Amino acid sequence: MFEKEVRTLLDTALEENPSLFLIDFKITTDKKISVVLDGDTGVTLQDCMNVSRAIEHNLDREIIDFGLDVASAGATAPLVMPRQYKKNLNRSLTVRTENETVEGNLIEILDHGIKLQWKAREPKPIGKGKITVTKEQEIAFTDIKEAKVNLKF
Repeated sequence: MFEKEVRTLLDTALEENPSLFLIDFKITTDKKISVVLDGDTGVTLQDCMNVSRAIEHNLDREIIDFGLDVASAGATAPLVMPRQYKKNLNRSLTVRTENETVEGNLIEILDHGIKLQWKAREPKPIGKGKITVTKEQEIAFTDIKEAKVNLKF
């Protein structure tokens, strides 16, 4: 009952800001609510506060004592939903599949997956030495075990 009420309040708050979407939602046995959000253009502190207030102000602590934590997914968190890739277009990703790990720039988001591009040094087809070539690879969302944005400082 409590979880359903919280989920309804959360869904209503997200409907009011369609650029936000839910990454994770949990309620522990001791009534600690944890909400992790992401957004098409990122998540601000104000976004977290608005969602927190939408939940907290509609529950009565006199009836149920609860804790509430609303946070953004964070820059180092893996991408877990296809929708998260859009805001990371043209950024460097490291993508791990069952058989390999690929690092490249996200150049396209497809209906079924993503396309990465990177430069590689390969032996010349004729003669000695190496040349730089541009490689591309499509990876289906279903094949991705983990994808992370490579942060550059």
